[in-house]
Amino acid sequence: MLPDLSPWRESRDFRTLWTAGLITTFGSFLTFVALPLQVKELTGSAAAVGALGAVELVPMIVFGLYGGALADAFDRRTLILGSEAALSVVALGLLLNTLLPHPMVWPLYLAAALSSALSGIQQPALAAVLPRIVEHRHLSAAAALNSLRWQVGGVAGPALAGFLIAYAGLETAYALDLATYVLSLLLAVRLAPSPPAHDAAKPSLRGIWEGARYAIGRKDLLGTYAVDVVAMLFAFPLALFPFLADQLEAQWSLGLMYAALPFGSMLVSATSGWTSGVHRHGLAVLLAAAGWGAAMTVAGVVGNVWLVLFFLVLSGAFDMISGIFRSTMWNQTIPDELRGRLAGIELLSFSAGPQLGQVRSGSVASLTSVRTSVWSGGLACVACVALLAAALPKLLAYDARTSEHARAVREAREG
Repeated sequence: MLPDLSPWRESRDFRTLWTAGLITTFGSFLTFVALPLQVKELTGSAAAVGALGAVELVPMIVFGLYGGALADAFDRRTLILGSEAALSVVALGLLLNTLLPHPMVWPLYLAAALSSALSGIQQPALAAVLPRIVEHRHLSAAAALNSLRWQVGGVAGPALAGFLIAYAGLETAYALDLATYVLSLLLAVRLAPSPPAHDAAKPSLRGIWEGARYAIGRKDLLGTYAVDVVAMLFAFPLALFPFLADQLEAQWSLGLMYAALPFGSMLVSATSGWTSGVHRHGLAVLLAAAGWGAAMTVAGVVGNVWLVLFFLVLSGAFDMISGIFRSTMWNQTIPDELRGRLAGIELLSFSAGPQLGQVRSGSVASLTSVRTSVWSGGLACVACVALLAAALPKLLAYDARTSEHARAVREAREG
């Protein structure tokens, strides 16, 4: 049940990335709570909070795809360091705006858009470098450890953010986020260079289309993207948490609501040793996505804040199970020369869905109610996952032991 620490023991670069990522994640979750809360305070509108997702969507699509092409054409270490430095400048901008006598709303949306664009450049490079620094047989363990890192920050960051914002103000949260970016950057400079293949083509629309065509031709791979988008589109109501806390007359629970999802994920990662024995990854992804939607449905129905928190934790656990096996399928079956471009598509699948989910949840809440938006989205998620299971038999039947794509990547690494 304990997590496999082999990637940590055997790869210095993995240890460096993991530690730097933990520091950055901790700070980013401070802003993750502070930014929508500041929009709520300045506008009082659920739709305005949900619109943050819409503002982040287009930069994520454009720069996610182009960032994937960059990761195949340029040194991945350089892309990671450059984007981390630029993200620190965005954090500085949020801090300066908050220190104004009358903070403005438009810089908050600008910062959200810029952060989305820079993440679109950085995340494919981070994903593409992982199979180079971790042995093929340890990629499941690396995915679980990376998720555990994200979850530790995701639990501690929101919980601390609620406390800091209440007693020290939004500016303290933004200042700490800035400090974590600087510290992470100082650590990341220790990474070894990760140059592109000697015959790598320059970034182009044709190259991006080559990656997309590969993904379209892999119905099992395409299914993992579709399942993730559907789950997040319908059952990702984070924009509603400030309003849900008010309705439950438990404003103190806001930070805990944000922390509940990553806490559930952390419980799975901390006991993830069993995942190495699972080979039907597609089936596991489908079952976990359905569990995510079902748990979110109940969270929207119950009226007790502690029950809401419990089912949010359960939702996070199911999401982590899905994430581990999606990541394993991606890392074990995608050729290295396409890794960056496919990582860009992966980024869209697990980022565009949440952004659209915030827009959906905010819009439905404006037309109906906050709790209706939560439970109806969960039901829609379960229904759509069932339809995808019927429509994508190759995803349902995927087995890592017999997959020709997994075998080809394994033989290429060993050769």
